[in-house]
Amino acid sequence: MLIIRKLILLLVFGCFCQLALGQQVVRYNISLKFTDSKQSYYIDLLELALKNTVEEFGAYKLEPVVIEMPQGRTAIMVEKSDLIDVTWRMTSQELEQSLSAIYWPLLKGLMGYRVFIIGKDKQEQFSQISVEEQLKILIAGQGSDWPDADILQANGYNLMRSPASGLLNMLEKGRLDYFPRALHEPWVEIAERDQFSVEKHIMLRYPAPMFFFVNKENHLLRDRLSLGLQRAFEQGDFEKLFQHHPITKNVLERAKIDERIVFELTNPLLSERALASIEKIQPYITH
Repeated sequence: MLIIRKLILLLVFGCFCQLALGQQVVRYNISLKFTDSKQSYYIDLLELALKNTVEEFGAYKLEPVVIEMPQGRTAIMVEKSDLIDVTWRMTSQELEQSLSAIYWPLLKGLMGYRVFIIGKDKQEQFSQISVEEQLKILIAGQGSDWPDADILQANGYNLMRSPASGLLNMLEKGRLDYFPRALHEPWVEIAERDQFSVEKHIMLRYPAPMFFFVNKENHLLRDRLSLGLQRAFEQGDFEKLFQHHPITKNVLERAKIDERIVFELTNPLLSERALASIEKIQPYITH
């Protein structure tokens, strides 16, 4: 408890110092225990949005806050203005009611394009699947607090929820049959795990935009990120980052989506505004 209090005091003191220097401090959460290289994409995009708005909003400083916690907890901390100013999450109506969403899809809607991590000797089993009912018999694994779990369940999939950190171990032990992941995720996650492979035959697809979220009272950061992302999309900076970032580079080609059977799912969690956000970026998407 004493360590946490000291951390809070240091962060508050740091924020006052930065404000005195005329900088807007933007704090986000990272984990040291469960490092995730994919987060670098969102951090770079966050920096791009802030950089694009220096003229209107002034200097900024991105500040990582190291606290080990599940995904859902970060949203609660942003809602309470507790140590974190921004988070990035797949959206839902519930999340948009508690936080201010920046309605520019950070992955161009590709978060809802799902391929599977499977055991390395299981490809033949999945290659035999031709209709959705065959897949629904098998057990998918998803994080306990992930919106994807609710989406799969609403579409009638056989699902096991678990803390995200344990899903690959559950898959290895045979408690799961497959682990659906967004197009940019599986290859990074199993790069050093030879016991797994990325399934080659099937893809799930549902509308699932990924947004930045800030506290509802933080109008300054909301307006800054909204303007910064709009400029990034319209001026081509976003597309350049997406096409060349190590996390998203060649993601469509790598997944070979044209060679897959696609099962279309509905997303009951989406607001009309979130759905419209996917449509408005279509002119900027290149494949």
